[in-house]
Amino acid sequence: MKGLYFQQSSTNEKITFVFQERENLPVAEDNYVKLQVKACALSQINTKLLAEMKMEKDFFPVGREIAGIVLDVGSKVSFFQPGDEVVGILPLDSEDPGLCEVVRAHEHYLVHKPEKVTWTEAAGTVRDGVRAYTALHYLARLAPGKWVLVMDGASALGTIAIQLAHHRGARVISTAGSPEDRQYLEGLRPALARVIDVSSGKAHVAESCLEETGGLGVDIVLDAGVRLYSKDDEPAVKLQLLPHKHDILSLLGVGGHWVTTEENLQLDPPDSHCLFLKGATVAFLNDEVWNLSNVQQGKYLCVLKDVMEKLATGVFRPRLAEPVALHEARAAMEAAQEGPAGKKQVVQF
Repeated sequence: MKGLYFQQSSTNEKITFVFQERENLPVAEDNYVKLQVKACALSQINTKLLAEMKMEKDFFPVGREIAGIVLDVGSKVSFFQPGDEVVGILPLDSEDPGLCEVVRAHEHYLVHKPEKVTWTEAAGTVRDGVRAYTALHYLARLAPGKWVLVMDGASALGTIAIQLAHHRGARVISTAGSPEDRQYLEGLRPALARVIDVSSGKAHVAESCLEETGGLGVDIVLDAGVRLYSKDDEPAVKLQLLPHKHDILSLLGVGGHWVTTEENLQLDPPDSHCLFLKGATVAFLNDEVWNLSNVQQGKYLCVLKDVMEKLATGVFRPRLAEPVALHEARAAMEAAQEGPAGKKQVVQF
């Protein structure tokens, strides 16, 4: 039985993906369950975080967002039994690659998959659902009537974030990085308050948001990265598609929440003073925050269950690419490392 792994070069820059034969097949022990994987979604690998957490290995397992059928359970498992359909996210320190036919997982990282939800939908939504829920519910305190700006709304995360915001009664503004993305966003229902096409580089996000909100600014911003420096120090693509941090600060309303995916965000004293005057806050969206805090495991399971419920009831409608087979996973993972795409890629077994 083969699984997909990645190996990092000594320069810590290039990642090589390889299939390896697994000699020690997973065995269900204690609180672990043995799964037959039906689908596994692909995401970028944060090698920097793995290095910081001292999790570097010669070969690291690939694929963590999985959906499958329980084959066997350990003696201490209380939530599942053989034949159950489950979905979850394997932890950072998992020894098993999700891109393998059979894996072992702790029961506290899994929830039941609703019957009406397909394998690809479950695997393709679970991570972005958790991220959107973390950003808007836990970090930004989303409430009805709030103005929400979702940057790059046609992305996998942006799509789910928009749908969650609408479900909670918020008014949503979003940016589009291409005419195709704009067309997709304008076709969403409920309709967005405004779609800002930044592909030409002419649209001004701050001005558009202030105009739409009557000069009050937005209550919540979920970015997809920001520009930190002057035009001479930023790549051309980043200049075109991402707003400057000062734009975010200017469009943020009184008591607003800025949720950023920029882990190296730098705020100068004038920036902090601007936040102080508005009574606004900045929060960082760490994809792995639930995995790094075991004391929050109960909340994490509640989030997973809520994501699946919203998927089953049609609140979440993920933007998925056509699924690929396992033998195509290596090329698909290489493409995923180049940056977040508009559609989520899922490997179907």
